[in-house]
Amino acid sequence: MERGPEIGFVGFGEAAYHISKGLDQPAAYDIHANTPGLKEKIRQRAKETGTRLVESNAELVGSCEIILSTVTANQAAQAAGQNAPFLTARHIYADLNSISPGLKQSIARTIAATGAQFVEIAMMAPVPPYGHRVPMLAGGEAALEFAGRMKPLGFSIEIASREIGVASATKMFRSIMVKGMEALITECVLGASRYGAESRVFASLAESFPGIDWPKLADYMIGRVVVHGERRAREMEEVAETLRSIGIEPIMAEAIVRRMDWSAQLGLKQRFAGEAPTGYQEVLDAIAQMSAVAD
Repeated sequence: MERGPEIGFVGFGEAAYHISKGLDQPAAYDIHANTPGLKEKIRQRAKETGTRLVESNAELVGSCEIILSTVTANQAAQAAGQNAPFLTARHIYADLNSISPGLKQSIARTIAATGAQFVEIAMMAPVPPYGHRVPMLAGGEAALEFAGRMKPLGFSIEIASREIGVASATKMFRSIMVKGMEALITECVLGASRYGAESRVFASLAESFPGIDWPKLADYMIGRVVVHGERRAREMEEVAETLRSIGIEPIMAEAIVRRMDWSAQLGLKQRFAGEAPTGYQEVLDAIAQMSAVAD
């Protein structure tokens, strides 16, 4: 593995964990690294990937040249503000979070005021199958330099624009389709299962949309809703805000938020201990069991 620039993660959740597998001894600062119930998983993942956990934003920025922000969407601006006091002209701060173009631009201003360079990154596929090779769109004046420094490490980066916002807009509007399909197929299966009609629904869909294995897609997409519902809800709130900012009523985006929040509020992620279920039937069985206990 080629030794590259010192890289540090702000937040060490799923995205950072999988990306770190392809890096040589990165650092990470996560505010939950000492939180009961969370610290064990964070520390185990850090040990597995050879990631050095540090105790503060100051320590992270002081020891790394390239900072990758991989927090939840609603924490992206706060994370930038917490790191800003320690950034200098030697740093590149890359925001990998799924947030609106307007918020990316606001964070860019926060980082620019420190003298550091800012890059917006939109990850255009789920991270786990790809790790650090996940397809990325980069934007900003520093995007070319960032790509030049990261590509030798195996990163897959396409330059979207020198303007901040284009890459994130691409990701935002793609999310309407991807997360919309997840919400739709979840709701479809929830209803069809009450009548034992799933197989006929899937067969009919296969006639209309040949080439898609609908049961397999349902297994995968409903699993994504279970594991990532809360994070997806926050991302779709960013999408809704983006649509409102350009005069489009976010009818579908807000509906997706509701279905994703439904999963989070039901506690399905905890039910499966944060791991993906084996298939949609396992999710249906879990919901039935939870309903029976509640009754």
